[in-house]
Amino acid sequence: MRRFGIAAVVLGLTLASAAPALADATAFLGATTTPTNRQARGVALGTGLLLFGFEFEYSSTTNDAATGAPSLKVGSANGLLQTPVPIFGIQPYATAGGSIYRERIGSGTQTGFAPNIGGGLKIGLAGPLRLRVDYRVFKLGSGARYSPSHRIYAGLNLRF
Repeated sequence: MRRFGIAAVVLGLTLASAAPALADATAFLGATTTPTNRQARGVALGTGLLLFGFEFEYSSTTNDAATGAPSLKVGSANGLLQTPVPIFGIQPYATAGGSIYRERIGSGTQTGFAPNIGGGLKIGLAGPLRLRVDYRVFKLGSGARYSPSHRIYAGLNLRF
């Protein structure tokens, strides 16, 4: 009877323990659409535990001097809420976090804090390789030329 009790406790602890944390990295290309479409590129590194994840991201958007659209560099720390497993090969997620941004046009520069929200899909391609599609809205701080700033991208995501 004692062995049964010990086995039950060990089994219970094993089942209750958390799944191992998984990580992923994404390299992406896209567009910042505010106030005009400009190329955006960047990288994201993240980790997750079932439903919740955390990621760091850096992106850089080119300027368009002809229309007065500034370049925009953003470093973000975000939390993710995602499905624990892909559904038909697709893992949807929602994200929110905070960013430090630098907007630059000509000799003018603005640096500040920008909360952001967004979401997207991680679509399985082969093994650990996935396509990631993401949309974000950044509420740039006071003094920014254009706020909110919208960005959409697609990138290759490697899960490890």
